[in-house]
Amino acid sequence: MRISVLEEGNRSILEIDRPIVRVGRAGDNDVRLSSALASRHHCRIVAEPDGTYVVDLGSSNGTQVNGAKVARQRLGAGDVIAIGGTELCVEDLGGPSDTLHGDGLPPAEALGAGRGDLKAFARIARALASETELQPLLRRIVDSAVALVGGERGFLLLAERPAGHSSATAEAMTVRIARQFDGADIPVPSSRLSMGIAERVAQSGAPLLSVDAGRDDRFQGMASVEDLKLRSVLCLPIRIEERTEGVLYVDNRLQQGVFQEEDLGLVELFASQAAVAIRNARLMAELRERNQRLLHSSAQIERLNSQLGRKIKDQGTELAVVRAALGRERGRYDYTSIVGASDGMRRVFQQLDRIVESELPILIQGESGTGKELIARAIHYNGPRKEKPFVVENCAALPDTLLESELFGHTKGAFTGADRAKKGLIEQADGGTLFLDEIGDMSSEMQKKLLRVLQEGDVRPLGSNETVRVDVRLISASNRKLDEMVRAGSFREDLYYRVNVLAMHLPPLRERRDDVPLLADGLIARAAREAGRAVPALSHEVLAALVAYDWPGNVRELENEMRRLVVLAEEAVHLEHLSPTILAQAGREAGGAREAPEVLGDLRAAVRTFEQRAIEAALARAGGNKSRAAKELGISRFALQRKLDKYGCGAGLDEGEDDEE
Repeated sequence: MRISVLEEGNRSILEIDRPIVRVGRAGDNDVRLSSALASRHHCRIVAEPDGTYVVDLGSSNGTQVNGAKVARQRLGAGDVIAIGGTELCVEDLGGPSDTLHGDGLPPAEALGAGRGDLKAFARIARALASETELQPLLRRIVDSAVALVGGERGFLLLAERPAGHSSATAEAMTVRIARQFDGADIPVPSSRLSMGIAERVAQSGAPLLSVDAGRDDRFQGMASVEDLKLRSVLCLPIRIEERTEGVLYVDNRLQQGVFQEEDLGLVELFASQAAVAIRNARLMAELRERNQRLLHSSAQIERLNSQLGRKIKDQGTELAVVRAALGRERGRYDYTSIVGASDGMRRVFQQLDRIVESELPILIQGESGTGKELIARAIHYNGPRKEKPFVVENCAALPDTLLESELFGHTKGAFTGADRAKKGLIEQADGGTLFLDEIGDMSSEMQKKLLRVLQEGDVRPLGSNETVRVDVRLISASNRKLDEMVRAGSFREDLYYRVNVLAMHLPPLRERRDDVPLLADGLIARAAREAGRAVPALSHEVLAALVAYDWPGNVRELENEMRRLVVLAEEAVHLEHLSPTILAQAGREAGGAREAPEVLGDLRAAVRTFEQRAIEAALARAGGNKSRAAKELGISRFALQRKLDKYGCGAGLDEGEDDEE
């Protein structure tokens, strides 16, 4: 006979093979209830020749079957016996069921006289061996143990400690799994099992079985046994590598004598199998973690190798730029931050050599984007004031009120919002260099105030009556022609002569086309490094298009174009990656050369046409200078002359133009 017992939200299955089953609150009942509404000896279930009956034993609150109060009632499958707040449902009036449940395991009673049925155990062993994930394995171990011995609940405690320590105590263990017979999880497991019994097994390393824990002398004084109203208890150590790593705990609170002494051999074998499975699952977890670390390390090494490769390539590009720059005379000082090897830049370097050590004001003029601030920094950091501050201000970026405050400083309360005193840029640059960019955009009033500072060497902060003595070297820059502004009356003549003691002119990029390949290589390498990408290669036709372009925005425009190419291109930059304006001018330049008829099917004719057009375009860009054209084409001057004679396109060139090269 099988009865399902629902009490205080917990459901358990009882497999009963005796003719009389006593039910009540007293400890000597076969089914012991905890409800206060149940009498000590409430009723009994009796198997008679003509059927199975429930008989009330004169209980205080009576016995109900299917909602009706009865004194004696024949039972059928599905009938519900209500005793106080507890329900006993008759599931089967026959013998123990052979039906599989849970994890495909037979109920304990299905093993009959052979609870140690090796076939059932073999199925359990295969199920444990097939599970390599630790948490599902622990759940399967508990469910299998409960099903194997016919328990109501099962708990698995495992030690939380580093490997290599001696056996742990129950206090050092954590309840990892807590399950009921039907596979449901039990909440708050640590308060629903006897930690005293678990501690005894953890310390002794020996299994423990009790057929009626409430009457077991070994558990006298254990409050948890009485509080939980424990009846049948089975507790086994989980030993891994000769150490007690955990405890497997199974109980039945409603029925005594569920677990028998002959069960111990089987469940000990099961505990050993479970320990092996836990050890294997842990090893598998360690292997997975180690493999993940190896994969992560491999990916990190690959990423570092990629970064190293990019850095080596960048350094190679930068080294090539430096070598090319050093191929020309650069001067006596360190101008490595300035890229240029053309004749125009060579004159700039020679001029820098003469003015670097001077203390006189300098005016740098040139189009926007030609690198005026870069030249100013080179002057400061190669001169006698290099250990002092280098202060920069763009006069076109601020209105007069803010520019005056920035340059001269102010006292606290000098104007609305001046909540503290501020030292001006002129005072901050004391002993060093003040670089005023776009000085031509300074208003007439500001020009007058700056002139006074330059004449007297004193600066007066806004709102103050006191002056501060300063020693500043002034470097000015403008993309406008200040002499024309003086004639037009928009720039003070006396200030012009103050700032224009030493003058420098920076050539635009279209006047130093020889520097375009060097600048492009250096700028694209820097842009790729900042973007964390590989440096794309600049093909010969792309460099030719860059050289042919006029660059109205000068070096700044070229720098922005290189940043754009790093994003658009991958391994190499092709013509289609260039901006439309560059491609349009390159097309016009190519169109200006002599047109050759299209040749189909003849490779030699196609090569001849390509060579002829390339030579003519190079000569046009070099102004007829054969040496310069040959250098651009990557061939010797003698080889160029032979090709000119071969194609008949060298007429009209002045041989004397090559002397300076």
